[in-house]
Amino acid sequence: MKNIKIFATALLLTTASFATVAADQPSSQPAADAQKIGVISVAGASNLSALETELANKAAASGASSYRIISAGGQNKLHGTAEIFN
Repeated sequence: MKNIKIFATALLLTTASFATVAADQPSSQPAADAQKIGVISVAGASNLSALETELANKAAASGASSYRIISAGGQNKLHGTAEIFN
């Protein structure tokens, strides 16, 4: 019985901490003074984290100060597109 209470408490704390992290989503709008300088795309990423990293690297290489992912898709290999801003 004691093990069940410990497990239930651990599960509750894990779920509660995940919910607080998941609620903090960044704004999808660029800064008001940001000027769109182009669109970039990448293909062949194995997961969403890799896709985001590849887009961030390509945006930095393009001289952008920020970017916004506007599309992502695929099945085994992902592709994505992002707007880049100055």
